[in-house]
Amino acid sequence: MNETIVSVRGVSKAFGAVRALQDVSLTVQQGMVTAIVGDNGSGKSTTFKAILGLIRPDGGRIELLGKKTTTDIAPEVKQKLGVVFADSGFSMYLTTTGVANILENTYQNFDRAEFLEQCSRFHLPEDKKIKDFSTGMKAKLKVLVALSHKAELLILDEPTVGLDVVARDEVLTMLREYMEKNENSAILISSHISSDLENLCDDLYMIHNGKIILHEDTDVLLADYAVLKVSEDAYGKIERQYILKTKNEPYGYSCLTNQKQFYLENYPNIAVENGRIDDLIVMMED
Repeated sequence: MNETIVSVRGVSKAFGAVRALQDVSLTVQQGMVTAIVGDNGSGKSTTFKAILGLIRPDGGRIELLGKKTTTDIAPEVKQKLGVVFADSGFSMYLTTTGVANILENTYQNFDRAEFLEQCSRFHLPEDKKIKDFSTGMKAKLKVLVALSHKAELLILDEPTVGLDVVARDEVLTMLREYMEKNENSAILISSHISSDLENLCDDLYMIHNGKIILHEDTDVLLADYAVLKVSEDAYGKIERQYILKTKNEPYGYSCLTNQKQFYLENYPNIAVENGRIDDLIVMMED
């Protein structure tokens, strides 16, 4: 059985009158890529910051790499983490060589030659300052830094946000290759781009208004979930035991189910559309 890398149990956090997290629980297992999805302000970044000890929860328990998380993570745990946040990074006046110098003095397992080779592979010049990088180049650098010291856990908050298709694909390639080479590591990632998650993640948590409202294996989601498109008349006649959410539509109703095969076999005349993460978000958050 895979080791638990992250354990979050019943975590809550309020900022004044705003309840940012409400009884949040999740687990990240060794060798797996776990996603958190939700709209802006849903609690994704707050969850990540709580896990990393950047904010202190009001209640609950967090364990990170076998250690209870506080606002002061042990140095030996920090050595095993690779982190990407949208608002974090190095001085804009550094070059990739300058970044390598900092990493060499920070992480025991930093591989300078591999890092610079990867920078070259993904078109990050050694002699150009970060301030002159494109958005995609800056994003790729952040991810390569997180990967540079054989971290046991990567925590990636929207690593592909704002990137074009080519840059996004390159970032996802980095992550897939990393997991192939480091089978005992794990990734916890958030993203607004559902196609990234469908092709990368093993399981998925959905958070809405600070609450986890769904946890599912990605394979199960793509295989068993569907959206039914039915008229009012048809809605009155179908079995509703397996319908998770219903939304009013001009033609009648759209219905989210996790039993696609049941409706395909028993109601051949209704429209059954394969479930995608986007559908899930729209239906569950409605």
